Amino acid sequence: MPSLPSLEAFAKGTAATVAGVATLGCGLLYYGQNFLIYPSAFPPGSRTEVPVPTDFGLEYQDLPLVTEDGITLRCYLLMQRTEISNSHAAHIDYANQQTHEEFASTRPTVLMFHGNGGNHGHRIPLAKVFYVKMRCNVLMLSYRGYGHSEGSPSESGIRIDAQTALNYLASHPYLKKTPVILYGQSIGGAVAIDLASRNPSKIEALILENTFTNLPRLVPKALPLLGPLSFLCHQKWDSASKIPLIPRSTPILMLSGVRDEVVPREHMQELWQIVSRRQGTKSSGTGNKSDITEVGNGKSRFLEFEGGHHNDTCVQQGYWTAVADFVASLNRNSSL
Repeated sequence: MPSLPSLEAFAKGTAATVAGVATLGCGLLYYGQNFLIYPSAFPPGSRTEVPVPTDFGLEYQDLPLVTEDGITLRCYLLMQRTEISNSHAAHIDYANQQTHEEFASTRPTVLMFHGNGGNHGHRIPLAKVFYVKMRCNVLMLSYRGYGHSEGSPSESGIRIDAQTALNYLASHPYLKKTPVILYGQSIGGAVAIDLASRNPSKIEALILENTFTNLPRLVPKALPLLGPLSFLCHQKWDSASKIPLIPRSTPILMLSGVRDEVVPREHMQELWQIVSRRQGTKSSGTGNKSDITEVGNGKSRFLEFEGGHHNDTCVQQGYWTAVADFVASLNRNSSL
């Protein structure tokens, strides 16, 4: 009769199995993390169902942009017109006989970077506020692997996508004359910071909502079970190290939801401290509303919205007033 395996042999076998499973798990995390970080198919239908601006009463140009590595990005370009057929549109004076294109060249251009879920079509209501209320030109893109854009998302790829969009604006016969404002939500904020750090002379200002210091530090909060393996995260998006590369003269508006369940508010607070050190002066605070806390530093601002979660900060009372005031301040203090 065969003997039962000894406890020592059993322990060795168990240890080997655990080690094998752990190795497999680490491998899956390391090589499969892009699927976790960039869930481009969520919510369901996001790769096939992409709203268009005309669904919201906006004229637009369906703009394909080809990146340096041959990926075609699907983008929407909303260029200003002398008159907009919307009762809520802000009135801006323009010269007699001025064409729509000439008028557009006198207005700022907002380059929008979306979060890690959905596509650029889901952010059209936000673009509409910039376009109608603030009379900005707006360029929206779906990153590679999002919406109808080709390719697969990654940090290196999305950095190329953002640069492609900025290069397009810099070469446009009319928009190249306009100041560029970057607007980024969540991971889009990291995209905006990265782009501004690499193009410091080409960016007028940044508007950042609910973004993070870096991705590895966010993993324990966003994916608690994978927290111990956060060191394997090769998608860095290290905004904390890139903000100091953005000139002190570039204004930054930071908008944070206190109840953000994905990005802890401490991330935005720490980024603001880095912005403040970049400015070289001590920030001062005001509390003019019970549900909004604001601090200012030179031309930059940091606001916290008490009721704001990760995906609804942009609908909190006072959010768009703060954005509009910030854009208007650029007009008063710079070349806008």
